[in-house]
Amino acid sequence: MKTEQQYFEEAVSIQEYMENMTQLKELSFEIYNQFEVPNDNFFVKLKNSGYHLLVITEDWCGDAMLNNPIIRKVAEAANIEMHATLRDADTDLIDRYLTNGGRAIPIYLVLNNEGEVVAKWGPRAPELQQLVMDLRAKLPDKEDPSFEQAQLEMYTTMRDRYTKDAEIWNYVYNSFKQAIEPTLS
Repeated sequence: MKTEQQYFEEAVSIQEYMENMTQLKELSFEIYNQFEVPNDNFFVKLKNSGYHLLVITEDWCGDAMLNNPIIRKVAEAANIEMHATLRDADTDLIDRYLTNGGRAIPIYLVLNNEGEVVAKWGPRAPELQQLVMDLRAKLPDKEDPSFEQAQLEMYTTMRDRYTKDAEIWNYVYNSFKQAIEPTLS
């Protein structure tokens, strides 16, 4: 069984991953080009940690479209390596980090110099989880003929908010920070 560090070593850089996206690339770069890492000292602590990041992702995922550019900006500000591995290419890794029994992505693994996982974050900030649950609660039953159209409209609305609402970007940043900061000395 491969270690998380071996997955990291075999994975592509987040920069290469984003450049080669075939879905949601433009929207992901829209967020990347607009998000600015807050000047709150978190990235300085991260820079001195010796950590590196591995994200389990796929380019069709709306949460990855939102989170990857934000976490990438944090990694770049901290001058730490961030690599991306595809969830569906090898499910052994994601199966170690299930969310409520499912293969939800993206999942961010923070590894120390020894390649040990010291923190995990993902797939979404709690505020966004609540937003998604609230929007899903408004959908008709799955058996309803209008369900597919309503669900498509919900995803479109979410993607639009994800790419334009800086408050949502801050939810992601702050949630990631809260998960990682306790591991920094």
